[in-house]
Amino acid sequence: MTRTVHPTVFAALWQSFRSLPGWVQIWMLIFLMPINMVSLFFLTEPLGYWIAFLANVGMILNLPVMLWCRGFSKAMALPHLIPWTALVILIAFYRPDASAAYDIYLWILLATNVMSLVFDYRDALHWFRGDRHVAGQ
Repeated sequence: MTRTVHPTVFAALWQSFRSLPGWVQIWMLIFLMPINMVSLFFLTEPLGYWIAFLANVGMILNLPVMLWCRGFSKAMALPHLIPWTALVILIAFYRPDASAAYDIYLWILLATNVMSLVFDYRDALHWFRGDRHVAGQ
């Protein structure tokens, strides 16, 4: 009698992540996630709470998507669209007066999330057109 082994959710997520192209893994782990999370160090700066909220909510909302899909899919773009678009607008058009370090960080955060949104809008469009593929499955 053979038994089908189903990986745990965490093993499935790891397998899915590792099946992504190397540059995507590097982008997510070394740039995208850390740069957005650094916003938590600037909470006391002007608009710091709003910037931290918008920067991190898109990532937090990806957790249910990853769990539902049991991996990484184009659906992960959807939680980024509203908060990161709002974040980009906030930083680009309502930029607060900031200390030198915060100002440099805001430029880096803006560039990072603009770049991410380019991929996210494309992935969301593909997802809405029916591409429900989960990486590694």
